Amino acid sequence: MLEGLMQDDYPLTLQHALGRMRRVHADSEVVSVRDGERSRMRFAEVAERADRLARALDGLGVKQGDRVATFAWNTREHLEAYLAVPCMGAVLHTLNVRLFADQIEYIVGHAEDSVIFVDASLVPVLEELAPRFDTVRHYVVMGDGDAGSLPDPLHYEDLLASAEPGFEYPELDERQAAGLCYTSGTTGNPKGVLYSHRSNVLHALGQCLADSFGLSADDRIMPVVPMFHANAWGMPYACCLAGTDMVMPGSDLTPPALAALIAEERVTLSAAVPTIWMDLLRHADLESCDLSSLRLVICGGSAVPTTLMQDFEERHDIPILQAWGMTETSPLGSIARAPAGASVPEHWRCRSTAGRPSPLVETRIVGDDDEEVPWDGESTGELEVRGPWVARAYYGEDDDDGKFHAGWLRTGDIAAIDERGYIMISDRAKDVVKSGGEWISSVTLENEVMAHPDVQEAAVIARPDERWGERPLVCVVPEEGAEVTCQALREHLAPRVAKWWLPEEIVLIDEVPKTSVGKYDKKVLRSLLEAGELGEVEAADGGRV
Repeated sequence: MLEGLMQDDYPLTLQHALGRMRRVHADSEVVSVRDGERSRMRFAEVAERADRLARALDGLGVKQGDRVATFAWNTREHLEAYLAVPCMGAVLHTLNVRLFADQIEYIVGHAEDSVIFVDASLVPVLEELAPRFDTVRHYVVMGDGDAGSLPDPLHYEDLLASAEPGFEYPELDERQAAGLCYTSGTTGNPKGVLYSHRSNVLHALGQCLADSFGLSADDRIMPVVPMFHANAWGMPYACCLAGTDMVMPGSDLTPPALAALIAEERVTLSAAVPTIWMDLLRHADLESCDLSSLRLVICGGSAVPTTLMQDFEERHDIPILQAWGMTETSPLGSIARAPAGASVPEHWRCRSTAGRPSPLVETRIVGDDDEEVPWDGESTGELEVRGPWVARAYYGEDDDDGKFHAGWLRTGDIAAIDERGYIMISDRAKDVVKSGGEWISSVTLENEVMAHPDVQEAAVIARPDERWGERPLVCVVPEEGAEVTCQALREHLAPRVAKWWLPEEIVLIDEVPKTSVGKYDKKVLRSLLEAGELGEVEAADGGRV
């Protein structure tokens, strides 16, 4: 058999991304916000600081394979750790600052972190937990601020100043671990997903494709999605490869702060969960905001309401691109771009799906009998994926629940795929409402409810029913000053969904509970309902339950 003559043994490591920052895109810029103040630094300077950080960590005894954790916001210092830690052969472990104390304690212990970088503003959270950490040898405080009661703290800038410039990076295997992220732990303990250098590089290249995010050196990107949430959806490494300027917003993610950064820094692309864009749109409706520099908004983490995408385009001529993925998929799995020349209804139908699989990512739908079902847009089952940046196991865990099998990842999403590859996710397996033996998609019903002008947010959960087994209960957050009734919602939904989907009951709530990464936390709503603490339920006839 003839063999190819290419250098197929060339290692795909993040050292290549660092090298491009240093040489090819030296003049690209990182703008970083800390305590309301902005700093600017060229890529070449960021690379030089990453060298110093790697040398300093080496001096602290950090070895290849050691886990080095970050407990921080989206800042330049966090980016420097993103580069230095994996490029020296250690493993970058991004700790989710919004998890509960017990979850953070579990994750640090499970990962056996040896060093934790902590943002000064988050020291009060971490210092209470520090006595519980058995493996952590060093705490490094990033930014100005008191280190509190952290044992023998080091200060980031002092650490860099004490290190000589330059660092001799070791030769790495592309399949070596580069990063470690944990799931948000919505059921049971969080699970660790270990990313390799190869998977991170390929994932970054996938984001640069024209039909993906199309990142280039002409862009200025503001990743609002946290760097502790699946590596800010992998965008920092893509920016390093493409030479994309980065605007790091820090801890203030309020609509006025984000709007000011977009306008003043001429941000061309940004990424965040739907609630961020809902809030920004409401702010822009009330205040004069210049969002004209944005060419694209990336939205994911949960299903994006079609009305949100339509409102952004109608009011600001800015497309919102829906993307689907999981921590286990690095996270980019699919992207919802509509085909050229599609009719208006078809355009929005495609935009409202989870999209088509990214290149190198394979998908399939498996029915209850574990047999693959056809891509006909109607046959449903569980969505499964595989690919070079899709996990094949959890870090340090036995796969007792069959999450990974035969090279495929079971996503837990109920979906169908049409003839052109568009994935239509109807629900999470645990969130679907099964009424009279038929499924009601809580995601679809939520999107149609949120199309009502008086509804700010909505979440649908199953309510036990003696006759039908389950019926949908709509939890509604009304717009300020608006009155929402069950009958009004039924009239709004009647032409939009099947008659048997129409809810008989709603409950008004102040806000929809969110997980640490901004997804709707329906298990909280279900617990409140079971405990009789969700609130007063209003029936369609106006009665109270």
